[in-house]
Amino acid sequence: MKRFLPLLLLSLLSHATAQETKPSPDSLFKQGVELFFAAKPKESVAAFDQLIALAPESKPQLWQRGLSLYYAGDYKGGREQFEVHQTVNGNDVENAAWHFLCIAKGEGVEEARKVFIPIEGDSRIPMKQVHELFAGKGSEEAVLKAAEEGDGERLRNHRCYAHLYLGLYFEAIGDDVKAKAHMLKAAKDYSMDHYMGRVAQVHVKLRGWE
Repeated sequence: MKRFLPLLLLSLLSHATAQETKPSPDSLFKQGVELFFAAKPKESVAAFDQLIALAPESKPQLWQRGLSLYYAGDYKGGREQFEVHQTVNGNDVENAAWHFLCIAKGEGVEEARKVFIPIEGDSRIPMKQVHELFAGKGSEEAVLKAAEEGDGERLRNHRCYAHLYLGLYFEAIGDDVKAKAHMLKAAKDYSMDHYMGRVAQVHVKLRGWE
């Protein structure tokens, strides 16, 4: 028995170390975000999936995972993530837009419009006009006009959002020329360092538009 003691101790120490180094939900969330910003959406999804395995109750909140799924090409998974996020965030135009984008990529624009999520109460500029555009009732011009409110960083932010969602919309309907032009404006001309501003930067990198 004595001679097996070192092996037993090593085993216990190894187990303790493994417990200590087991990733936390916070570290997995951070990893998922960082991998997405590094333009590695599949690896980002894997990190978010580990987080959900560790803390299943976190899934509805993880709209970031939905973006990673979209860029990883898992449109069905993205759709499902945005649908579950809708249950905890019911007045966000961006959630409706990304839900639309996943269905448009996977099943076509007409199918996406049939199940487009109605949104009330999102007062952010230019979200009302973005929602109308995706619903087939608005226009590119209306989005751009609405975004011209404010000045300084506020105006820059409005323009960033406008061009981001115009770029995404035109890509979804198959107009890559307009998609590229708008996305480059969001990523470069009106670049912002917040999450959605960086989405534009990831988009142009993944599409090779840099």
